[in-house]
Amino acid sequence: MGLEFIDIFEGWAEDYDKSVQGLNPEYKRVFENYEEILNEVVRLSKGTVMEFGVGTGNLTQRLLHAGHSVIGIEPSKAMRDIANKKIPGVSISKGDFLDFPKPDYPVQTIVSTYAFHHLKDSEKEQAIRLYSKLLDPHGRIVFGDTMFITKEAKTAMIQQAHKLGYKNLADDLKREYYTTKDILEELFKKYHFKVSFKQMNDFVWILFAEKQA
Repeated sequence: MGLEFIDIFEGWAEDYDKSVQGLNPEYKRVFENYEEILNEVVRLSKGTVMEFGVGTGNLTQRLLHAGHSVIGIEPSKAMRDIANKKIPGVSISKGDFLDFPKPDYPVQTIVSTYAFHHLKDSEKEQAIRLYSKLLDPHGRIVFGDTMFITKEAKTAMIQQAHKLGYKNLADDLKREYYTTKDILEELFKKYHFKVSFKQMNDFVWILFAEKQA
């Protein structure tokens, strides 16, 4: 359920905001257009929002400023601590994409950035099935995440990272469960979502899935 990466989350916590600002050359392309990515997720959100993988709270802040109620879920204590300091008074619960405190009312939007790839494809399907029940009849899912058009494109990115000496990036691409657009589209359609994609940089796409009645 992504928890095999918890030590990585804890280690990233202190430096995460520097990385998203482009100050880590190894991950600069991954976080290119970061502000636009967050703004696009906010633009596509409506109503009460459940956010998975709150991290250091950057998206949460923008959702709140846009007037949304936010239910935050984050597995890493170090990340939660930073987010709670950044956004006083906001409740961020311990949990992950599959195991989290369930609200007793429907939500209108489920969002996440840079996190859904921590699930295997079979776990992604479990999550989508679960979210289809949590959302109201016309609810939506908005994910900003790394994905690839083909498996060959992913292999090429790994090779390029090695060539540039970006060992950590190459290791991430090999270790984590980055999938392809067609697999994601198939999974969402299976649970009656209409899906569209928008590319934001060489790695990250916005996935917009709207529940069909």
